[in-house]
Amino acid sequence: METFTLDQLTSELVTTFLLSFGAFVLAMLLTPLYTSLAYRFKFWKKQRDTSTTGEKLLVFVKLHEAKFKRNIPTMAGIIAVLAVTVVTVGFNLDRAQTWLPLAALIGGGLVGLLDDIINIRGQGTGVAGLRSSFKFLMITALGVGLGWFFVVKLGFNTVNLPFLGDFALGWMMIPLFAFAVVAAGNAVNISDGLDGLAGGLLLASFGAFGVIALLQGNFGIAGFCFTVIGALFAYLWFNIYPARFFMGDVGSFALGTSLGVVAMLTNSFFLLPVIGILFVVEAGSSAIQIFSKKVFKRKVFISAPIHHHLEAIGWPETKVTMRFWVIACVAAFCGVLLALVGGHIS
Repeated sequence: METFTLDQLTSELVTTFLLSFGAFVLAMLLTPLYTSLAYRFKFWKKQRDTSTTGEKLLVFVKLHEAKFKRNIPTMAGIIAVLAVTVVTVGFNLDRAQTWLPLAALIGGGLVGLLDDIINIRGQGTGVAGLRSSFKFLMITALGVGLGWFFVVKLGFNTVNLPFLGDFALGWMMIPLFAFAVVAAGNAVNISDGLDGLAGGLLLASFGAFGVIALLQGNFGIAGFCFTVIGALFAYLWFNIYPARFFMGDVGSFALGTSLGVVAMLTNSFFLLPVIGILFVVEAGSSAIQIFSKKVFKRKVFISAPIHHHLEAIGWPETKVTMRFWVIACVAAFCGVLLALVGGHIS
């Protein structure tokens, strides 16, 4: 790790926090414009009533029937995408540190935007939007393309195992990079199911990777992470219960894929499931439910992902969200601690 004087560190920290504050202010200013357009053009989120395995989502519909009697706009994640893009391009654009997470943010956002538009303009209810397989292929293609740039243009070819050091993977870094992007993007998308839930979990995760990047001296990556945090604070102001709008796939895929990229750029792939443990649990619960229904013809959870199961057994939505926030903050702390003692900061 490069050595910095106190004055240099102070300057970099001030710049990082100004980026975050700038994204917050810009996102707050963009929100009334988005809201006006959302209500004018009726960006209403359509409620799913059919699962990916084909059966009716009776529990889910019952849990959220009152919420979807209101017309709640979706696609609000586009505010964060625009705010982060403007601030990064204007003040924090760096080939080695911010090109890739910005490309993931925009690329993932475009995939999600297409899905949201189809959902909004689709007729009736059900699973409105892009087919899951098509979304998976698009996000995978994005991950492979970014992984190629990561290896060929930036020269990364090692992955760090905590306490064991770096291991060279060569070209195998490309599929590993793609996996990180796809897994994080889909996990965040699955977690976006309760008011304030995904936004709070993302705050903790980007906060942890921002601190790790600062400790590594990767101030461009840190600046990007804290820019996202600023935009997320503005989003959460309106998304906490009862939500005024939803992030939509444009937000969850954009922020999820860029989170995966940040983990790779900080050489923290194996810290990603620690820092984002609840994303793992959320995606894992959905995978277990689908597998069990297809193979054993029975459900493991009353409703999946697990935040809906907890609602079904009687937890209020706000309790699920806030307890998940607490767990996410503890996981973020543990991830930073592992980075410090496991050899990620050198």
